[in-house]
Amino acid sequence: MNNIMIGRFVPGNSWVHRLDPRTKMIVTFVYIIVMLWANNWQTYVWTAAFVVVLVKLTDQPFKLYWDGLKPIFWLILFTVILQLLFTPGTPILFSVGPFQVTVPGILNAIYVMVRFVLIILMSTILTLTTPPTSIANALESLLSPFKKIGVPIAELALMLAIALRFVPLLMDEMQKIMNAQKSRGMSFSTGGPIKRAKAIIPLLIPLFIGALQRALDLANAMEVRGFKDAVQRTKYRILSYQKIDKVAFAALIGFVIIFFVIKTWLHG
Repeated sequence: MNNIMIGRFVPGNSWVHRLDPRTKMIVTFVYIIVMLWANNWQTYVWTAAFVVVLVKLTDQPFKLYWDGLKPIFWLILFTVILQLLFTPGTPILFSVGPFQVTVPGILNAIYVMVRFVLIILMSTILTLTTPPTSIANALESLLSPFKKIGVPIAELALMLAIALRFVPLLMDEMQKIMNAQKSRGMSFSTGGPIKRAKAIIPLLIPLFIGALQRALDLANAMEVRGFKDAVQRTKYRILSYQKIDKVAFAALIGFVIIFFVIKTWLHG
């Protein structure tokens, strides 16, 4: 199975699994906003502890989350290098040609790396414990007030559900094509960056054709079942808040309050 975990749902009966999807979406959104306010190591430690507790409450092995981080390792590393080389300040530790590595640059690089990892982990918790259809229904419910001003919320929710469902499938399809090419002697891990990039090109055509075929099959299936639009459709699962959601909101409020207390008293 492909290592990309964002967009995948793993069935379970954990405390996080049982939360209403709207609760999980609100917690995720608030957490990401709060992360943008983190400005010292104490606030990052607190936000990291919050995510670690949620990961533990999902009853899923941490290796599952670690495997999900591996595919974006190079993106994180690239961002960290940019912070190291282009953040001005003093004291200057050493120079690399026209670039200078400073103490503020190192701190910013660490903070950016931690922020990336925590936000991805939080997003993975959401998709790992919530079916794509439930995420779409939650989004439609949360954004329903915008229907009054003509925003096509139902259509947007449907698009999100389809995207979340098919991204992992496309990743698996890519892995199958790569394995088939490797069995024929193709190598994707040797040579320079240009050679590796050229080796990816033969994968795009079958992947693109497969994606189009899946889209046509989905359109035909929806048409056969009488689907016309996403407006005024009944739901098989009705969303409702439970006591466990009240506990989650109370924990979220406590997390935010403690965060700003730490940020104010230990401002760095």
